[in-house]
Parts: sequence; structure tokens; C-alpha cells
Amino acid sequence: MTLKPNVLLGASVAVLLGTLGAAHLWAVPPFVAGILYGTGFGLMFAAFLRWRLPDGCDASTPSLRRRYLREFTPAMAAYVIGLFASMWLLRRVEEPALRAVIALLPVAPVVFVVRAIIRYIRDADELQRQIELESVSLATALVSMLYLAGGFLQMAKVIDIPAGVAMFWVFPLVCLSYGLVKTVVARRYR
Repeated sequence: MTLKPNVLLGASVAVLLGTLGAAHLWAVPPFVAGILYGTGFGLMFAAFLRWRLPDGCDASTPSLRRRYLREFTPAMAAYVIGLFASMWLLRRVEEPALRAVIALLPVAPVVFVVRAIIRYIRDADELQRQIELESVSLATALVSMLYLAGGFLQMAKVIDIPAGVAMFWVFPLVCLSYGLVKTVVARRYR
């Protein structure tokens, strides 16, 4: 079952307005508000993708989609849990070696997310594989150019972004760019 864009957009507006209302009525911790705002904007992005992607853009077999979701969803949930656990533990641990292990905790589930994506692309039909690979390639190129431009601006002392922040955002930006680029690439083939 696929959610319609208006359902996703309605859920997005409900979450965002609910978060705004809750922030004014109660003392919502900034961390919780951030998660809710992220969820609201994520739902809005999903609505945009559902609206812009042509029908049949993910024309894979139902069994392939089910397998992909069976592999992707638990790995992504483990990533989110690992990220929160890592952030919580890093505030409480001082030992450098243990901090390194804790900091890398969210990376292990991402390996399984990437594995699910690779298996999905590998087992899709030729047209879907072409759409996916073109989208991933263009998204990676765009983020690489953005990162390169940011490096030049950093060296020129025009901007000052901490290296950890810049490195952390590379993979999420590739994923976001992939979703946007796919809306353009898929239309060329449908």
C-alpha cells in the first residue's frame, strides 16, 4: 500500500502544528522538539516525492519490495536507536577507546541499510536499475561538488563549519539529493 501525497502532507502539517502548539503550551525539551520537527519535514519531503515521482517509478516486483523493506526498516530503526544511544552514552563516558566504540555504534546498522539498497538495485529490472544508478550517481556528484565548494570557502575563511558537522552530513545529504534527483531522472524514462 502506498500513501497518497495528500495523506503524507496532512500528517506533516499535523506533526508540525502539533509541535508548535505543544512547544507553546508545555516545556517541550529541544531534543524532542527537534525530533518532531524532523519528522514533520521528513513527511513533507515524502509527500513531495510521492507527488513528483511518476507512477510505476519503483516498478519492482512485490516480493523484491517486501524483501527490501524487511531488510531496510529494521536496519534504519537500529540506526536511529544506535544514534540516540551513542549520543546519550557519549555524555557519560570519558575513556577514549570506549568513546570511539560508542561514537561508531550507529555506523554498523548503516552497513545493513546500504546492503539492502545494493541488493534492491542489483535485483531490480534493467530500467529500474538504470534509474536508481543514475540517481545515486548524480546525487553523489552534487554532494561532492557542494562539499568541495564548502572546502574552498572554508579555506578562504568565508565560512567556518566544524569538520565533524561537515562529515556527519555527507551521507544524509546524498540520501536527500538522491530523492530529489530521482524525481527528475525517473520522469525521463516514463
